[in-house]
Amino acid sequence: MTSHQNIARSGLWLGVAAYTIWGFLPAYFKLLAHVDPAELVAHRILWSLLFLAALLSAWKRWPKLAAALRTPKVVAILALTALLIGVNWLIYIWAVVNGHVLAGSLGYYLNPLVNILLGVAVLKERLTRPQMAAVALAGAGVAILAAGAGEGLWISLTLAFSFASYGLLRKIAPVEAVEGLSIETLILTPIALAWVMILQTRGTSGLGMDMTTTILLILSGAVTAIPLLLFTAAAKRLPYSTLGFLQYIAPSLQFLLAVFAYGERLTAAHMICFGLIWTALAIFAADGIRLGRRAKARAEAAAGL
Repeated sequence: MTSHQNIARSGLWLGVAAYTIWGFLPAYFKLLAHVDPAELVAHRILWSLLFLAALLSAWKRWPKLAAALRTPKVVAILALTALLIGVNWLIYIWAVVNGHVLAGSLGYYLNPLVNILLGVAVLKERLTRPQMAAVALAGAGVAILAAGAGEGLWISLTLAFSFASYGLLRKIAPVEAVEGLSIETLILTPIALAWVMILQTRGTSGLGMDMTTTILLILSGAVTAIPLLLFTAAAKRLPYSTLGFLQYIAPSLQFLLAVFAYGERLTAAHMICFGLIWTALAIFAADGIRLGRRAKARAEAAAGL
C-alpha cells in the first residue's frame, strides 16, 4: 500500500470516528438539559482549552502554536472559524435541550449539499447534471418543510451553513488540527470566561450544582475537542467530497435518536423533506462513485496499466 493510500485510509477512519461521536452527542447534552445552553457552550470552550493545552504539552506542539499565532493570515481565518463554530455549538445545544434533535439532524443532512453550493459560489466549481438534480431535490424538500412544518427550519439552515463554511475554511487554513482548534478556543475563551463568571456571581451556574452536572461539564471539553480534532485531521487527509459522504453518519444517528429514543413528532412535511433529501444524497453518492471510477480509469490508462 502506497503512502498516499495509507494517508487516505487513516483519514477515512478519523472521519468515521468524528461523525460517530457527533451522532451520539444529543444523548450527552440531554443529560445537561437543565443547564443554560449558553453556559454549556462556555464550559465546552473553557474545558476544551485545558484539554488542548495538555495535548500541546504531551505532543510538544507549543512552538508550532506560537508560529501559527505569528501568522496574520492564519489568525484571521481562525477568528472567522471560531465565530462559525461558536454559533454552530450554541444553536445545536439549544436545539437538543429544547426537543429539536430532528431539526438538528436535518441540518447535518443538508450540510453536504451546502458544501456543493459553496463550491459553486466560492470556488467556482461546476456541477454535473446529477448533482444539479440532487440540489434541486434537496431545495424542494426544504421548501416543503418550510411550508408545512417550518418552525425548526431556521435551526437546520443555520447548522448546515455554519458548519459547511467552517469545514471549508478549516480545509484551506494552513494550520494543523490541534494548533488550529487551540487558536479558535483561545479566541472564544474571553467571552466564555466572562459569561461563566457572571453566572457564578449570580449563583445560577451549573458548575457546582451537583456532582454529576459538574463532572459532565468538565468532560464536555474532551467531548468537544476530540471529534473536532478527528474531523480537521480527516479534512487534511481526504478529498472534501469523500468527507461529505461520511457526514451522513452523524445525522442518521441523530435522526434515529430523535424519533426512537426521544419520541419527537415526525410530521408528513418532515417525511417528505427527509425522503427528498435522502434521494438527493443517493443521487449525489452514485454520481461521486461514477466520477471516481472514471478518474481511476483515466489514471490507469495514463499509467499504461
